[in-house]
Amino acid sequence: MAIWIELIGAPILTMIVVQSIKLATDGIKGNFTIKGFMTTYGGMPSGHSAYVTALTTSVGFNYGVETPVFAVAVIFSLLVITDAMYLRRRIDLVAKAANHIVATLPADQRSGFTKLETKIEHTFPQVAVGALCGFIIAYLLHLWN
Repeated sequence: MAIWIELIGAPILTMIVVQSIKLATDGIKGNFTIKGFMTTYGGMPSGHSAYVTALTTSVGFNYGVETPVFAVAVIFSLLVITDAMYLRRRIDLVAKAANHIVATLPADQRSGFTKLETKIEHTFPQVAVGALCGFIIAYLLHLWN
């Protein structure tokens, strides 16, 4: 198998698996929508950490962990995972505050506002499980190669 297939295939396969897990768990909760397959934010496991961990793992297996490209992949992964946990937490707080402010407006003034989605941040366990999923899928794909 060509290296590029592994480098692209691991994150894409991980995306499909992780989003399917989210879709299935949403179905159990009664929130099943096929639209939610690619638009589900937050939740277990973290897609953000899964995708970048799969990519970083594939880079490490194919180019080695002492290469500049692996270092770039690690830094990229840390940036994405940090944003998924902390930046999105701040966005979630702002969305909750905005929704609260709009809810206090008179009914005739609320019509121009749509309710902002909340619960988009990831917790540490969600990030850890996502990273584990990404690593395992990339590892299995590498073994298959």
